[in-house]
Amino acid sequence: MTSGEFRRRLVAVGNGMAAGRMLEELFARDPNGFDVTLFGSEPRVNYDRIMLSPVLAREKTYQDIVIHGDDWYARHGVRLIAGDRVVSIDRDAKTVTSASGLVVAYDVLVLATGSDPFVIPVPGANLPGVVTFRDLDDVEKMLAAADRGGSAVVIGGGLLGLEAAAGLARNGMTTSVVHLMPILMERQLDQNAAYLLKKAIEKRGIAVLTAANTTAILGTDKAEAVKLEDGRTLAADLVVMAVGIRPSAALARAAGLEVKRGILVDDHLATSDPAIFALGECVEHRGACYGLVAPLYEMAKVLAAGLAGASTEGYRGSVTATKLKVTGVDLFSAGDFSEGDEKDEVVLRDPARGVYKRAILRDDRLVGAVLYGDTADGAWYFDLIKTGADVSKIRDTLIYGQAFQGGGAALDPVAAVAALSDEAEICGCNGICKGAIVSAIQSKGLTTLDDVRAVTKASASCGQCTSKVEAVLAATLGATYAGAGRKAMCKCTDLTHDEVRGFIASKNLKSVPAVMQELGWKTSCGCASCRPALNYYLLAAWPGEYRDDPQSRFINERVHANIQKDGTFSVVPRMWGGLTTVQELRTIADVAERYDVRTIKVTGGQRIDLLGIRKEDLPAVWAELNAAGMVSGAAYAKGLRTVKTCVGSEWCRFGTQDSTGLGVKLERLMCGSWTPAKVKLAVSGCPRNCAEATVKDIGVICVESGYDIHVAGAAGLHVRATDLLGHVDTEEEAMEVCAAVLQAYREQATYLERVYKWVDKVGLEQLRALIMDDVEARRALYGRFLLSQRAVQRDPWAERAAGRELHEFMPLARLDAIPAPATKE
Repeated sequence: MTSGEFRRRLVAVGNGMAAGRMLEELFARDPNGFDVTLFGSEPRVNYDRIMLSPVLAREKTYQDIVIHGDDWYARHGVRLIAGDRVVSIDRDAKTVTSASGLVVAYDVLVLATGSDPFVIPVPGANLPGVVTFRDLDDVEKMLAAADRGGSAVVIGGGLLGLEAAAGLARNGMTTSVVHLMPILMERQLDQNAAYLLKKAIEKRGIAVLTAANTTAILGTDKAEAVKLEDGRTLAADLVVMAVGIRPSAALARAAGLEVKRGILVDDHLATSDPAIFALGECVEHRGACYGLVAPLYEMAKVLAAGLAGASTEGYRGSVTATKLKVTGVDLFSAGDFSEGDEKDEVVLRDPARGVYKRAILRDDRLVGAVLYGDTADGAWYFDLIKTGADVSKIRDTLIYGQAFQGGGAALDPVAAVAALSDEAEICGCNGICKGAIVSAIQSKGLTTLDDVRAVTKASASCGQCTSKVEAVLAATLGATYAGAGRKAMCKCTDLTHDEVRGFIASKNLKSVPAVMQELGWKTSCGCASCRPALNYYLLAAWPGEYRDDPQSRFINERVHANIQKDGTFSVVPRMWGGLTTVQELRTIADVAERYDVRTIKVTGGQRIDLLGIRKEDLPAVWAELNAAGMVSGAAYAKGLRTVKTCVGSEWCRFGTQDSTGLGVKLERLMCGSWTPAKVKLAVSGCPRNCAEATVKDIGVICVESGYDIHVAGAAGLHVRATDLLGHVDTEEEAMEVCAAVLQAYREQATYLERVYKWVDKVGLEQLRALIMDDVEARRALYGRFLLSQRAVQRDPWAERAAGRELHEFMPLARLDAIPAPATKE
């Protein structure tokens, strides 16, 4: 457009997701065709309302869900009038008037007024403490109530109601859900899936009352209880109304536009006034009103194209899909699953895995699908429903998902995404189809996941579609995709260990559920591979702040003993540097006799192993050992296990340095530090190497001039001699170097990666440059190591176990009683 051409005045009423997407699409097609004024009733910029549930669960903040910041409005020349609701439309004068009296003229008016929450008309509905769940103000009220504690009752067992209940329960409120219908989410689920969902919600400590009719909210100055039709009352400091929504059409109706349930629009989103258009939850199109985001985005695309002068087929209505945003619950529903004789169905049930799938067919077409427990194929089923593809040839394998199609040959994730149509929805939160992502990759030269997120917004909200977006990248770019050949952390995610560690830091993730939610875990609670890894990465990233998750540890770590093949346990008290005392030996003998220990074994790590202890005796055994000042030797740990020593210069005629004393200092310094895999040290008093330091993860060889530091040895399944890292002159330097190596290993290695594999990966020369050549870098690593150790000693396991049964989680062993390591000024 040239500088002298006419720019039409576009006024949009409603600063929500529908108007925001319409303007994005419009600016992409015609960036200079309109002067835009945008009214919003909230005093905020546009934010992602479907992510309010994670905000309520304190998994995200408001800033995390902002879609258009102030800079976006400025960049596109949008005049944003926030917090000032439009109260009237003068169709003859073509103006709108706001509550503050502001009058703005338009050539084109777009109504995107959304919906209003339905509040059931019962006594007490207007009491303080009764809230709805539609915007950020509602969330802030609920969070304030949760901070005060008490009980919450959520009226409504649909999507929003269940997400609200999960968030309030997670914030510590005693929560109940009251639902009028016999099953939860009756519009989206059948009875079987609803049954599984009810069980999953109840496992979270939330009471679920179905077929329950609310007749009153009791209280004088505020809500105090909810009364049901059957006479029951539920205590309630907070009542959340989540029983449904209605199109917000009052403004249009007052202006004389045609309105039924919503503002009536045609296929081009025009109202009964050709200068006024409407889209989103406020409209009624072909008799349907929509309350999900995907239809809003489809409408936005059609309307923007029309306003920009493009010819379109118009909006033909939407097939909708539903996913529940409750951490740990995998649920997908799409299409028509209502009962009917003319329909055929295929059902899969796997009670052991908690999986239920139902595919509904009519005339050899998939018309509906319900998935619970395994929703990986949701996009594929949804694509089949929308395209109306003939599935007669794959009917027998349809229920097993996309991987089992094509003659029974399993498809990998990339091939599966490649087989989807361009119209297949990849990102439900932002309504992004496969074709849009492929087009952006090809036209803009995108090569990374972050590139795709920035340009298309795919996977930028809840993150659950990340693996699908990466598969689109891989399918489009082929071998040139930077992610090709990556090894995923486990079956629960397509992210690598390094990527997960990076996201934990960059996204400020501080709990296992937060990691799984934000990074789009494909399973509800992880698995035995990823949970211990996540627990370690969080411990390493947030020392002193993250609370160790005992349920992410194996039985050995929980009870501080190694389980044996007969079900009994092996207990190994720590002997610092291999030293012991008469009192410790006497205590060990007394414990062995009292608890009928069948075998007493001296280990290769210079300790005594008590084998054959019954699980029920472990608390008492550790109580006696702790009372004598003996702590766990952590023979089970992904952490420091032993520091083997020889007698050194104190006794041996060949000893050059006090190897025993240094070994004890190193063990006390490093005790309790968690590492990616087990770590063993040794200190030999002379080059004769009686402590076998050259096959340890870190070894110290004492020589006349000081200490040679070795790394990356192994003497287990793989035998590997150490490499010489460098030489230091003093004992203090030796301790600093060893701790700095351990800290670098903690920060860089992936879970279960032994020190020698990590050194091979990073390179000995790079490690030598970091530790031996760069003194400042070494001291920084040493400082971070001491910080993490102080966190361990401030928060000993004995304190963490407060309130728990000892057999569930016993104290590591009085870490607070271990003398703090000496540090240099």
